Amino acid sequence: MSFFPGPDPTPGDKHQCDALKAVIVPRTADLGDGFSVRRALPSVQSRMVGPFVFFDHFGPTVFKAGQGFDVRPHPHIGLATVSYLFSGEIMHRDSLGTAVPIRPGAVNLMTAGRGIVHSERTNATWLAKGDELHGLQMWVALPADKEEMEPAFAHHGVEEFPVVQDDGSTVRVVVGRAYGQGSPVKTTSDTLFADVHLKAGATLPLDADHEERGIYLLDGEVDIAGDRFGPGRLLVFKSGDRISIRAASDTHFVVFGGAAMDGPRHIWWNFVSSRKERIEQAKADWTAGHFQKVPGDEIEFIPLPQK
Repeated sequence: MSFFPGPDPTPGDKHQCDALKAVIVPRTADLGDGFSVRRALPSVQSRMVGPFVFFDHFGPTVFKAGQGFDVRPHPHIGLATVSYLFSGEIMHRDSLGTAVPIRPGAVNLMTAGRGIVHSERTNATWLAKGDELHGLQMWVALPADKEEMEPAFAHHGVEEFPVVQDDGSTVRVVVGRAYGQGSPVKTTSDTLFADVHLKAGATLPLDADHEERGIYLLDGEVDIAGDRFGPGRLLVFKSGDRISIRAASDTHFVVFGGAAMDGPRHIWWNFVSSRKERIEQAKADWTAGHFQKVPGDEIEFIPLPQK
């Protein structure tokens, strides 16, 4: 998801809960073939949640035979992408020579640093027979002193992540530390991402261990201090408060956040930086063909947007 033709953000639900900083209703765009994307970050209400500067929820979409996910090679700087699927499969290739499929419950962490190019496509097998696709793509901004680090890629299979179960709650700790467990994913700053399922009536505490926290509701309904929220809402919490999240029905959501960034970030297309001039340089470099190509996917590319 390198370009998003969606409308401007819309205000979120009104709420009474003092612990809530914002309720964000994502922008939605249909990218064709029934494939919809909901963008929760950045928003006018919250530019970042911890180091997360970008949060897309795509699908669930059932592709017919011959249709699929097809994002041509495109560049990134100054960020790490976190790709996480609930169903389907996407083939990742990048300019480091990586060629790895991502499947449900696994994580692809691609650190762009000074610059990387990648493509995301449905592989030929799934394209021939059709498939369902549902997942999240998030961008984590790098600290200012790490923005020009060497690019890197790491893949972690679903079996690598600790799972905490208790009284109707199941939490997979995907990035960072939570509920006494730690993920194997290495990050450049304090970062949290967890995949949560709650049975109706179950309650999950959310401590103030992380400076900034939010939850994105995928399915079901939660109650927080008497306010109820349904799917497709990003709830951003104030710092320092201990939260209790009660499931009003069987519920699926993700928790994410971490330490506040060391300053604002500029975002243009696929580029993130603490410096505007660095983004201008990345634009010029992509136009001039100075980024490396993706082995096995060298022909096509997404041109620089003209606005």
